[in-house]
Amino acid sequence: MLGYIVYRLFQLIPLLLLVSLLTFLIIELPPGDYLSMYIIRLEQSGTRISEDEVERLNREYGLDKPLYGRYLWWLWKIISRGDLGRSFAYGKPVSEVIGERIMLTMVISLASLLFVWATAIPIGIYAATHQYTFLDYLFTFLGFIGMAIPGFLLALVLMYLAITRLNMAITGLFSAQYAEAPWGWAKVLDMMKRIWLPVIIIGINGTAGLIRVMRGTLLDELRKPYVTTARAKGITERKLLFKYPVRIAINPMISTIGWLLPSLVSGAGITAIVLNLPTAGPILVRSLMQQDMYLAGSFIMILSTLTVIGTVLSDILLAVVDPRIRYGASGQ
Repeated sequence: MLGYIVYRLFQLIPLLLLVSLLTFLIIELPPGDYLSMYIIRLEQSGTRISEDEVERLNREYGLDKPLYGRYLWWLWKIISRGDLGRSFAYGKPVSEVIGERIMLTMVISLASLLFVWATAIPIGIYAATHQYTFLDYLFTFLGFIGMAIPGFLLALVLMYLAITRLNMAITGLFSAQYAEAPWGWAKVLDMMKRIWLPVIIIGINGTAGLIRVMRGTLLDELRKPYVTTARAKGITERKLLFKYPVRIAINPMISTIGWLLPSLVSGAGITAIVLNLPTAGPILVRSLMQQDMYLAGSFIMILSTLTVIGTVLSDILLAVVDPRIRYGASGQ
């Protein structure tokens, strides 16, 4: 088991290097760069920039180097000093730009995750153990609806209803008087009053999908011979259900931890833009549109790293939860 974990960790190094290279190349594919577009916008507004100033900005942001030079320069600063570079659009280090919103993103994402699991697991268990009942058909119907409706569309519909029917705005994470205020209990309480809406909107799609996964996996387990044997021995239905079938049925949820870690940082980008949430998702979308290569590249590198680490963690947790996987891993 330990050898398997060490082997997986060593696999991360070349994989992360390859991801960083591909990320940088994709961001650099569109013609031009942020500085060129910035200069064009200034000239269109009537502001002229001297050649010396352009050269200084090129040197400051590393744009005077060839493509491979910029990549190696960016990668070396990350490895040696943990420096992610400087954002063109925000004019400050990438770590400061990301750090300003990372906490709020993780709070919303964790709350959404708890909402998804607390809702999907009980409903999935009930639907599997009460197959073809009215509530099973109802949950199935609602699940398909939830999977089909994008989060941003649901946000737009709720915003329209809130404005037209209730005459209230539901965008943003804080009231106007707390938006720029320093952190304190009053600001935390104000956030708690408004956080439920983005949590539900972001969580609905994931809830609908996990209900279907939980129901299907648990139904498959309940039809296996060991369940029939356990029932024949007189084990109560509740004890049988939670001792083995449910433990195995949650394996698909544990296996998605590889996607969970990056989602905690990135958040739902489009939905966050619609709801005007001060999270990290809109920053990633904006940096890609503006070709802010160090900000976008660092962000995608962080998400890729979290994805790979999350995949290793999910493999380890699956081996702990499911004995079959543990025995297979120890036999390698």
